[in-house]
Amino acid sequence: MKRAERQYALVDLLRGARRPWSAARLAAEFGVSTRTVERDIASLQLAGVPVYADHGAAGGYSILREYSLPPLNLSAAESLAVLAGLALLESSPYQGAARRAHAKIAAVVDEAHRAPVQEVLGRVAVIDAAAPAGGGVPMGLISDVIAARRVVRLTYSGEAADGGPDPSTSTVRDVETMGLLRGGDAWLLVGWCRLREAVRGFRIERITRLEVLDEVAPPRDPALWEADLARWSTRRLAWTAAADRRAR
Repeated sequence: MKRAERQYALVDLLRGARRPWSAARLAAEFGVSTRTVERDIASLQLAGVPVYADHGAAGGYSILREYSLPPLNLSAAESLAVLAGLALLESSPYQGAARRAHAKIAAVVDEAHRAPVQEVLGRVAVIDAAAPAGGGVPMGLISDVIAARRVVRLTYSGEAADGGPDPSTSTVRDVETMGLLRGGDAWLLVGWCRLREAVRGFRIERITRLEVLDEVAPPRDPALWEADLARWSTRRLAWTAAADRRAR
């Protein structure tokens, strides 16, 4: 049995067990050494699988019964694409989630693909991307409120003459979160701004304070989001044309 198959089977066995399984008993079940079982358990825990140890005479390993590991049957190219894509999110508000997902995918990559995939990943580098530096706002919080469709109250700085934030022009706005946008060299939190009564994008590095309100954002016409994306696409074409003119 391959390593990934054994780990799937191990998760299924523990999920359905009424009592903890010792490492020795698991080793006998799968025909491997206790050391191999312990390595499998460690890999699963690193990937975020909720395996825990009960100590004592009747102790052993257990898992939350409602947990299941989704089946993956990725080719080497597919594994590489997923892991490389997650690596690019290191410079995004989804940094924490991307790292956890990366660990989960890497833990179940087919044994035959593991070495070549890791070798190519070692030659993938991003040198111009930096994580957005919000004014003390945790990046993970940004992605969480979007996923939960929460309304937030944020303090937002205007733009100074040098392009940086200008705290003297800060405004406080209630925003119905809608999504994230990568525009130019910045990540923006996009949502319905109740102050402006329109869709607005807020550069994350200019958000100096963010409060999550006890309100789920009401449904909005998807056309509002599409129209805003079209506006940004038009601006991007303008940036590209200007760059071309400068190059000539």
